[in-house]
Amino acid sequence: MQIIYEDNHLIVVSKTCHEIVQGDKTGDESLGETLKRLIKERDQKPGNVFLGVTHRLDRPTTGVVIFAKTSKALERINRMFAEGKVHKTYWCIVQNVWIDADRQVTGSKNKRPLPEKEADLIHWLVRNEKQNRSVAFDREVPNSKEARLHYRVIASTDRYALLEVQLFTGRHHQIRCQLSHIGLPIKGDLKYGFPRSNPDGGISLHSRKVNFVHPVSKVDTFIEAPVPDDNLWRALTSQL
Repeated sequence: MQIIYEDNHLIVVSKTCHEIVQGDKTGDESLGETLKRLIKERDQKPGNVFLGVTHRLDRPTTGVVIFAKTSKALERINRMFAEGKVHKTYWCIVQNVWIDADRQVTGSKNKRPLPEKEADLIHWLVRNEKQNRSVAFDREVPNSKEARLHYRVIASTDRYALLEVQLFTGRHHQIRCQLSHIGLPIKGDLKYGFPRSNPDGGISLHSRKVNFVHPVSKVDTFIEAPVPDDNLWRALTSQL
């Protein structure tokens, strides 16, 4: 965890793939509890520290997580999330399928067309609570929720491509599920079809930046999280 923004009302961190935003059945300490302890010690607060969780980020995912330090900020930013006024941009790494012409449709029923290098995706997602995963459908089905995003390829190597993703809805495992559905599972994401895990146990999905009007000061706020420190991320982002 790295603190990347803080004022009297908000604290924003860049989380690693080993940290959880909220407590779960593992019993591991959550980011919220870690931050409360840090603030209490750093600021020498005698009482309990208020810290509100404003949104979640999957455990194997890295990047921006926003917490509220006051009840006023929490109420307002929660409303902003609900109204789509917090704009989130993700980066993720997938296989560079475009470099391999053999992946294009050749008449075989088992092959699908290459995904576009930039596209708007609209699917209907059904969440499976038992398996902790979602399934994407091309049309509305019972118990489904509409999921919308835009992605584009922004860098590539011979084996991998870096996508920038803009979310327009906030569904369970949305990016992971929708990209996998069109043949672009995220690197390391075994749950959604990538063949191999990453050495650190995470997936190559990074909450890169958020922008919003500050819920208290009303100032335009732009926050960016550094990408994970490994060779592949460096190779891809060095092209930008």
